[in-house]
Amino acid sequence: MLKPIRWNTFARDFIVIQFGFLLYGVALALLIRAGLGTSTWLVLEIALADLLGITIGAMTVWMGFAVLVLALALRERVGWGTLANILCIGPWLNLFLGWIPTLEANIPLRIGMFLLGVLIQGVATAVYIGVEAGAGPRDSLMLAIHRVTGSSVRAARSSIEVIVVALGWLLGGPAGWGTLAFALLIGPSVQWAFKAFNVRPHRVEEAVVAGED
Repeated sequence: MLKPIRWNTFARDFIVIQFGFLLYGVALALLIRAGLGTSTWLVLEIALADLLGITIGAMTVWMGFAVLVLALALRERVGWGTLANILCIGPWLNLFLGWIPTLEANIPLRIGMFLLGVLIQGVATAVYIGVEAGAGPRDSLMLAIHRVTGSSVRAARSSIEVIVVALGWLLGGPAGWGTLAFALLIGPSVQWAFKAFNVRPHRVEEAVVAGED
């Protein structure tokens, strides 16, 4: 269930994966500041953060641990990168929320900011999954469903996003038209980034099945 640590490339992998987390923080901050409806997970996390009286960054950490339990239940392999994801993205998000301003009236710029956030999140996902140190908890759940059901990454991701946003909306989270757009666009964004960066999250398992070294 645990991916082995590759000590000979650990320093490089750590730098690359942190860059992926940084991009993820930028993406989430862009989606929030666009003000068109947050990303699906943030709808739920913001709702829970308000109910519990904690910060959004702290809620992303607690949510990460909760989702990790589900991924482990589906026997998805995790690694040190999974724990790093849980602990690092929240602080990056808080940092960039302090730097990126909220745009009130410029609708075209807000739409552009939103779409850029979706694109960057897809790239960020491919970057840190490509390190093969274990996907983040949410992406581990996506990959587990992809593996167990045989569905595409796009279908697995999109189905999760729709369920999560429904729960967040019921709890009073900030859902909007942008949230619906995010749920529909994030799957294709991740799938495109996987192809662009030649990321095959289960290539080790595929090689074993094919009898390769």
